[in-house]
Amino acid sequence: MALDPRDPGPAYLAFWRERHVCTLTTPRPDGTPHVVPVGVTYDPAAGIARVIANKHSRKVAHVQAAGPSGAPVAVCQFAGKRWATLEGRAVIRTEAELIEDAVRRYAERYERTPSPNPDRVLIEITLTRALGRA
Repeated sequence: MALDPRDPGPAYLAFWRERHVCTLTTPRPDGTPHVVPVGVTYDPAAGIARVIANKHSRKVAHVQAAGPSGAPVAVCQFAGKRWATLEGRAVIRTEAELIEDAVRRYAERYERTPSPNPDRVLIEITLTRALGRA
């Protein structure tokens, strides 16, 4: 079911506040999907999803390879019959204040603060679509 990513409804938002491992799908240079487990935070007011990552990871390389307009990506989570997918364009952000904010949001959702990592970057996804059944 398609939803407005900025106003998907209370059940969908509540599901995204629960602690779930998610997946991030990025396009490889040959166009095939690369799917990896990640932690995701969702900010519907801003229309953004955030994933913190190591700047040397393949997922970051895939987003960077797409160029300045960003890569089309999807993040997804599920639990039983409930599922939720957010789609959009991802870019890599390296600004310290944005990374710190993303780490804070991650710690809030996942109830643990990630270890310090000087190679941490932010995969920032500007959302274009929300799907799911929460």
